[in-house]
Amino acid sequence: MTETARKPIGVLALQGDFAAHGRVLDQIGCPWVEVRKPSQFAEVAGLIIPGGESTTLLKLIDTCNMESAIRQFHAAGKPIFGTCAGVILIATEVTNPSQHCLGLLDVTVERNSYGRQVDSFETQGEYSANGQETARPLEMIFIRAPRIIRVGPGVRVLARHDDEPVLVQSGTLLGATFHPEMTSDTTVHASFVARCQSGR
Repeated sequence: MTETARKPIGVLALQGDFAAHGRVLDQIGCPWVEVRKPSQFAEVAGLIIPGGESTTLLKLIDTCNMESAIRQFHAAGKPIFGTCAGVILIATEVTNPSQHCLGLLDVTVERNSYGRQVDSFETQGEYSANGQETARPLEMIFIRAPRIIRVGPGVRVLARHDDEPVLVQSGTLLGATFHPEMTSDTTVHASFVARCQSGR
């Protein structure tokens, strides 16, 4: 077992339902830790940035001096998975309205594109492990979800809903506009963990 494989997955625990991601990781037998300070990045093989309120998350990241740590983590080739507000944070461009983002994943994300909390919904989309093989159904839950309205040339679409990209991957970055941690399907988390453990 490599050193990377022995390390747990980190879940950013500043705001949002980070514990839900932890429950999925527990279910698939993957060790994980709550990340609340920059020094913890050295202890984890990958990072999950959960849903929540993106502007609040940005303020807390700034307060905790974590933006540079996240950037350095990415520059070191470590996997990062952003869900809902998390994909807003790692995007290169955000609209509705425009706001600061980390500029890591080459997509444009429109905030609250599916409506308010009362417009949340559960559905099935289509998922392909590498964006090329035959897709299979994947359970999806959207809560005040953003929409990916532009996908950069180096970004692969792994899942779609109504023919729109909802799960994308570029290098070690993974972004979802839905909440895979709130469904019974562990596919997306298992795929991210495998990437972390392989060191790719």
